[in-house]
Amino acid sequence: MRLPNTDTLLVNQDGPVLHITLNRPDSRNAMSLAMVNELMALFEAVKDNRDIRAIVLRGAGGHFCAGGDIKDMAGARQQAAAGDSDAYVALNRRFGEMITAANQQPQVVITVLEGAVLGGGFGLACISDVAIASRDATFGLPETGLGVIPAQIAPFVVQRIGLTQARRLALTGLRFKGEEAQRLGIVHEVVDSSELDNALAQTLATVRRCAPNANRVTKQLVLKVGHEPMDSLLDQAARDFADAVNGEEGQEGTMAFVQKRPASWNQ
Repeated sequence: MRLPNTDTLLVNQDGPVLHITLNRPDSRNAMSLAMVNELMALFEAVKDNRDIRAIVLRGAGGHFCAGGDIKDMAGARQQAAAGDSDAYVALNRRFGEMITAANQQPQVVITVLEGAVLGGGFGLACISDVAIASRDATFGLPETGLGVIPAQIAPFVVQRIGLTQARRLALTGLRFKGEEAQRLGIVHEVVDSSELDNALAQTLATVRRCAPNANRVTKQLVLKVGHEPMDSLLDQAARDFADAVNGEEGQEGTMAFVQKRPASWNQ
């Protein structure tokens, strides 16, 4: 499989796992438009690849992501001054397109969070299927303190932790650490920085025990909750269940259970 070339990301495929590292350490991996576009290209390139079962997002240099790139804001300001009234809209909406793609990615998306997890980085944490954080990571939505709004991020924060807590975080710009992020439901596991790699390895081992297509269909199902009528959703879920039982994975999973051995996909 040929992956897109990237300048702001380090990309490495390790068997069924695609590791993507945000690689702008001098700016604490602030998310530039170039980075947004490169992430979107990668997500699109692997979307239908059944051999890739998990995507790991992390940051270089001890930080995950400190938010949006101020230089892009300055560039949009120049475009607006030159008569492009939609420059800010296009810039902001592009990030929303990327985070939507990440949210809907068929693979299991895992974030490894340390250092700054702010703004756009906070948004990526909120769409991940599994979020592992360092105890001393710093989370927050600083936008309102800068006179702007978390426009593309806020809806995903509400989905992640509920309206009450999302309002508090967005309207105060509160900064907090990993254990509070876990209490709020933003992250699933909090460890010391030295244990991040071990925690990731354990999570990837659990993902490998799950059948690849069953995971894809299950993720699609849970993402539809609240967006489709329950009866039609359950009707489709029953059809998907029947397909799974009669499919190769269902047959292999049942046989592996009976024979007390790992399933063929557990590798």
